[in-house]
Amino acid sequence: MTDGFETGVPGLSIAGAVATIRLNRPAVHNRIELSDLAALGGIIDTIEANPEVRAVILTASGRSFSSGFHIGELRPGEGADESAFGRLADRLEALRQPTICALNGGVYGGSTDLALACDFRIGVTGMAMFMPAARLGLHYYPSGLGRYVSRLGLNAAKRLFLTAEKLEAEELLRIGFLTELVPPEALQARAAALAAILAANAPLAVQGMKAALNGIARGELDAEAVAATIRQVRASEDLREGKAAWAEKRAPVFTGR
Repeated sequence: MTDGFETGVPGLSIAGAVATIRLNRPAVHNRIELSDLAALGGIIDTIEANPEVRAVILTASGRSFSSGFHIGELRPGEGADESAFGRLADRLEALRQPTICALNGGVYGGSTDLALACDFRIGVTGMAMFMPAARLGLHYYPSGLGRYVSRLGLNAAKRLFLTAEKLEAEELLRIGFLTELVPPEALQARAAALAAILAANAPLAVQGMKAALNGIARGELDAEAVAATIRQVRASEDLREGKAAWAEKRAPVFTGR
C-alpha cells in the first residue's frame, strides 16, 4: 500500500483487488501540476504491475474533482506539457483493469479527459464541468479530442469545445459524460460497490473485452490481438470455473488463469 494523500501529490491505496488513486490538492481544486504527471505515471506503473488489482477508482479530496492542468505551468509555443498530459490520459485509458472515475465535484479542463479515459464515471448532484480551451486560446491535443468524440459523439464534443459552455450534472448524464449520478453522500459507497462487481468478474475476459471495446471506439481494433485473447480465455481455468459455478448455482471464484 502506498499513501501520498497527506503530501499534496496524488496518492495510491490498494485494498484487496481495488486500487484507489486520489488527487489531493483540495485548496486549489485539485489542479494537476507538472510534477503530478510523473507521480500519476508512477502510480499507473504500480497498478499495471500488480496482478491482484482488478478494478481502479480515480477520485479526489475536497469539494471539487479537479480544475485541470495548472494553467500557470503551460509554456506557450512548446506544447510539451499538453502532450505529457495527453500521454497520461492515454495511459489511464489503456490500463488493463476497468476504471471508475468517482467525480466528487466539479471537473474542468484537462481533467475532463482523465474522467473520459475511465470506463465508468459516477458524478454527484450539483457538480458541473466545462472545457475552457477556446476561452484560453488553446488547441486541445488530438487524443483528447478523439476521446470526446468516441465517448460523447461529434455534436456534444463540438458543443463543449467550441462554446466552452458549462454543463450541469443532469445534462452531463444526458449526453453520456456521466454514466451515473448520485447524491454526494452516496458516491463513495456506489463507487466501491461497482468496483466490487468488476473485481468479482473473470479478469481475463473483462480486461480483454475492455481493450477490444476501446479499440472499436477508436476505430483501431486489432483483430489478431482480440482473436488471441479469445483463444486464451477459452482455454482458461476461469472459463471452466465460470461454467461450473453456473451449473452449480453458486458465485464463481476467478483466479485470472
